Amino acid sequence: MADSAKIFIVEDERPIARLLQLTLEKQGFKTAIEPNGRRAYERILQEKYDLILLDVMLPEMDGMEICRRVREVSDVPIIMLTARDEVIDKVEGLDLGADDYVTKPYDMDELLARIRGAIRRHSERVRAAEETRYVVKNMIVYPERYEVTVNGQQVELTHKEYELLKYLVENKRTVLSRDQILQTVWGYDYIGDTNVVDVYISYLRSKIDDKFGEKYIYTTRGVGYAIRD
Repeated sequence: MADSAKIFIVEDERPIARLLQLTLEKQGFKTAIEPNGRRAYERILQEKYDLILLDVMLPEMDGMEICRRVREVSDVPIIMLTARDEVIDKVEGLDLGADDYVTKPYDMDELLARIRGAIRRHSERVRAAEETRYVVKNMIVYPERYEVTVNGQQVELTHKEYELLKYLVENKRTVLSRDQILQTVWGYDYIGDTNVVDVYISYLRSKIDDKFGEKYIYTTRGVGYAIRD
């Protein structure tokens, strides 16, 4: 596992970043380093990493914001690294989708164990997701992997768009009301415009139905929406 995994070290303190790099590479990991938050986010979108070690305090874009944005498009494992030991900071990082949260100074052996654990759990989730998939016409939805393909071509969706599509395909041929969709995809405590469902349905249609010239999402007037073969 280690000799093929690539870890992205997002850390603006050069001595810490270099120590992490040397330690990880000694263990057989591949590494990359980025000290700037905004550039790190852009690289995460463009390059493939097996795990991200993400400092919180970074120039131009902090780690919390990077984590929030990355979780909209990817489930790559993220371990937050920070000197801030406040419970509220840990809760915020985990709520944003981080897999783990380690405070400085940290024991390197413990950090290595957490890295291996996070990569292993992610691999297990990917394998489980590969075993389960939903097929509708030429569209394949892979649960938990945030991956959708149509005609073999990957469709880029935001986290919320994917959750909506997954809920629809899990209930294929069942007409789901706006209230059902709101409660399941946005949560029971959602406070906002109920038209958000219609807006996101239009986003999905634009990226799937319209783009590939085939109808997947159907409207039952006055009732709701359904995915059909």
